[in-house]
Amino acid sequence: QIQNIQMFLKQIKSLNVGQRYISGCNNKIFQGAKEALFDVKDGDTLGMGGFGIVGIPEHCVQALVEKKSKRLNIVSNLAGTQDWGIGLLLQKHQVRKMNASYVGENPLYEKQYLKGEVEMNLIPQGSLAEKLRCGSAGIAAFYTPTGVATLVEKGGFPAKLGKDGKSIEKLSRPKEKTQFGQRFYLLEEALHVDFALVKAYQADKKGNLRFRKTARNFNLDLAGAGKVTIAEVEQIVDEIPPEQVHFPGCFVDRVFEGTNFQKKIERLRIDKGEGINFGKMDKERMEKRLRIINRAAKELKDGMYCNLGIGIPSLASNAVKADLDLQSENGLVGLGPYPKENEVDHDLINAGKETVTANLGSSFGRSSETFGMMRGGHLHMTMLGGLQVSTEGDLANWIIPGKIVKGMGGAMDLVASGAKVVVTMEHTSSGGVHKILEQCSLPLTGKSVLTRVITDMAVFDFTSDGMMLVEIAPGLTVEAVKANTSAKFKVAKEVKVM
Repeated sequence: QIQNIQMFLKQIKSLNVGQRYISGCNNKIFQGAKEALFDVKDGDTLGMGGFGIVGIPEHCVQALVEKKSKRLNIVSNLAGTQDWGIGLLLQKHQVRKMNASYVGENPLYEKQYLKGEVEMNLIPQGSLAEKLRCGSAGIAAFYTPTGVATLVEKGGFPAKLGKDGKSIEKLSRPKEKTQFGQRFYLLEEALHVDFALVKAYQADKKGNLRFRKTARNFNLDLAGAGKVTIAEVEQIVDEIPPEQVHFPGCFVDRVFEGTNFQKKIERLRIDKGEGINFGKMDKERMEKRLRIINRAAKELKDGMYCNLGIGIPSLASNAVKADLDLQSENGLVGLGPYPKENEVDHDLINAGKETVTANLGSSFGRSSETFGMMRGGHLHMTMLGGLQVSTEGDLANWIIPGKIVKGMGGAMDLVASGAKVVVTMEHTSSGGVHKILEQCSLPLTGKSVLTRVITDMAVFDFTSDGMMLVEIAPGLTVEAVKANTSAKFKVAKEVKVM
């Protein structure tokens, strides 16, 4: 172990920019997280793999807490939970800046951001994965349609608030936009980190890695983007058969075997044969949700590849009768129902961090592959939730400034795919506030991207003739829909019953 460290220190002094030290094939194994992280300094940029809390380098996080590292710049898809993962570093105020796509599961981070204690750099999830992949592959930048006509393009998002929680110390910067063919694209630069901290199932002595199920996620894209890549694993074996290697040891510098992995489950969901569980929701709202879910399920057809977002869209999968493949943005194609109690797997979740199963013929992949399916037009449809939609087919669903800061997650990538985009949401929010407007008042997820909106009151299509009412809930009139809709819309010649 001492020889490993001495060799590293000797070599690192003579490196030029862009070079890596020679770890060799036989000296990558470290005793534990503390030893592997020996040279992490205050202010370093650390990348952390995982989706939710699946596939996170939990021993590395614990070691950083004990090391009392300060002013860390974290690159990660999510911000963990309040009491696990990156949340442990936030508890000790060790994080200076978060570069993430979605932070909505961690109220502690949201609170610290709104109090001006930490900086936030929100990046669309697919762009984040590709930025890391490019950093790993030596590609300086790339163009993507994700984020066009949003704050990602225009800049101006409050990246850092003042201590009063109202003044703004730093705004996000605008991005370069270029037209290729009939579409506009944004220039995104590659991401590099000082240390890439990943979690794998197995490693061999040459650093080759093997992962389990949806624990691949961001780990594979991140692993090559670090100046130093550290893998914590459940098992170190003599050799992983070449055809079973998911990530080559060429990219990996240090490996250690963890013990007593907790592998917590963020949202345990069990199929008890009782149908959809709405918790403590009142009967009227539950009936609204069921109407949306049952209507949304009719959109799913045999032979489709379809992405279902978190919330109502995910619940629609429980009502589907079609033979299709559901894609989850954390790397699973062939999403199955909730598991029976004896089928629960810590490493198998959906995009909502719920325990699920994988259907026969399913597959697992890295995050950049998942979002390549979206942007590349390989999915037939995407279905997601909404906070507001406009008469022009604009969607807002990722932030309420000054109140709710969740992040865009994968939504901007999904609506930029060019596939059929269906939004499911309640027609009005609590108190009867309208959600279908002439113009969205909240920051946009995408502009003129919607194909259809399904609510508890109606179904609208977005056509070349404008926004069109095509279906209405049983017992309602067109006048009742108009009274609850601020946007102007046309009425189809034949309005069907939902």
